[in-house]
Amino acid sequence: MLADPPPEQDARLETLRSYDVLDTDAEADFDDIVDLASKICDTPVSLISLVDEGRQWFKARVGFEPHETALDQSVCSHAILSEDFTEIPDMGADSRTVDNPLYIGDPRVKFYAGANLVAPNGQPIGTLCVLDTKPRTLTEFQRQALQTLSRHVMMQLELRKKIRIEAALRAEMDHRVKNSFQTIASLLRMASRKVKDADAKDVLALVERRFTAVASLHGELMTREGKDTVGADSFLNQLGKLLAAGAPDNVTVTCTADPGELQVIQASAIGMIVSEFVANSIKHAFKGGRAGEVTLSLRSDGDARWLLECRDNGGGHEPSGSRGTVSGADSTGLGQKLMATAAEQLNGRLTTDFTPEGAVMMVSFAK
Repeated sequence: MLADPPPEQDARLETLRSYDVLDTDAEADFDDIVDLASKICDTPVSLISLVDEGRQWFKARVGFEPHETALDQSVCSHAILSEDFTEIPDMGADSRTVDNPLYIGDPRVKFYAGANLVAPNGQPIGTLCVLDTKPRTLTEFQRQALQTLSRHVMMQLELRKKIRIEAALRAEMDHRVKNSFQTIASLLRMASRKVKDADAKDVLALVERRFTAVASLHGELMTREGKDTVGADSFLNQLGKLLAAGAPDNVTVTCTADPGELQVIQASAIGMIVSEFVANSIKHAFKGGRAGEVTLSLRSDGDARWLLECRDNGGGHEPSGSRGTVSGADSTGLGQKLMATAAEQLNGRLTTDFTPEGAVMMVSFAK
């Protein structure tokens, strides 16, 4: 007998499809559940059966070859019309199943028991069921175990749904933030082209570099799935690529970093220091199109400290009178102040050394 559609079929089908589970690959978590159900109930067949509009599809199965059947073979489509649990000791003695192809044909199923998979909104989307080729009944313990396992199936489905929703929200947030960064960067570039004052141009350029560092940090955080730390190597390499892309053809920017974790505030401060050093080197150390290189490194000495080192091999640095200052400080002095502030945020020691052969700036800070 073909089961009647449930009274709230549209809502039930909408609930089922909200889990985005139909026709997905097998997963160990669900396979383990049907295996356990089969062993507890001592049955050759166990299924996680999801009742779709014109079929029942099995997310996991033991002892049953088809991955789906038509609804005229579905006992689960009858079970979801009942209360939480359905047991048919002899399918030949029940009007709902006496003509079921599984009973009258191969594999000649005679026993069925199923615990409904009930979503939080009360809609039944299928069952965790066991089948046998001989009439029988379950013990009270087996019934309770089957119902407990069915709730575990729903917990797994709910967890996957929440993870999927959170991933979609993160992707949407990432898209909007990136659009905002791009819009602000475009506005800054437009403003910089119109401004004539040198100090104002320096300030706008500094703000744009800050946004580049923040954008890099945002990109790294979006890959961390809610963690409040970032990978030191991946963050610095990503930032280095952005800085290299903005460098003139005569200047190369290279990065190396040891693996490890950085707090968000540490990564933000490092981004400020690195972006300012690169910008100042490009502006002051490689005049006249002179070719050169800026190297950035973040090294770990074990469990205690990090060492951030920024170097260039450009000329134009005064060998005297400039030690202890920031290389090629912009005319407003804001870059110098921001780097000093960033070093303070790291609780680190910032040292500089400038010679005609180039500049080196180092910051040592605790992990």
